[in-house]
Amino acid sequence: MVINYPLLKQQRFSEVYADVAAVRMAAPHPVILKVILETAQLTRFEIVAGCKVSEAAKADFVKTSTGFGGQGATVENVRLMKSVIGSHMKVKASGGVRTVNDCISMMKAGAERIGTSNGVWIMKEAESLEDVTHPVSDEGRKSSTP
Repeated sequence: MVINYPLLKQQRFSEVYADVAAVRMAAPHPVILKVILETAQLTRFEIVAGCKVSEAAKADFVKTSTGFGGQGATVENVRLMKSVIGSHMKVKASGGVRTVNDCISMMKAGAERIGTSNGVWIMKEAESLEDVTHPVSDEGRKSSTP
């Protein structure tokens, strides 16, 4: 869901909370609820408030953006979001993530999921890099049979 960021900007936090909580009630756990903040439209204070309201309403993720409402994810905003929610929730970085280095930067900043329309390109780029850690191949695994 996209948070009602016009209400958030007006500091009408009770109404924003009621909106997120209503979605959570309609989609109880184990359904994953992601609250999109549209961070490009918000100040640092409003990003913090959006994270706290989402946490109070029992959302599972806060997400930077839809990818259509401005700049998208920034390392600074992902780091801020993660610092606010700690281990209570997860961060999804979305919008403007186009390269392997973008992905790595976002994950180092605290994102646990990445939203991108460039997933195929990113994986091809990752395959071409020699220093990218890959899962152990079948050849590298020890056999459980003698």
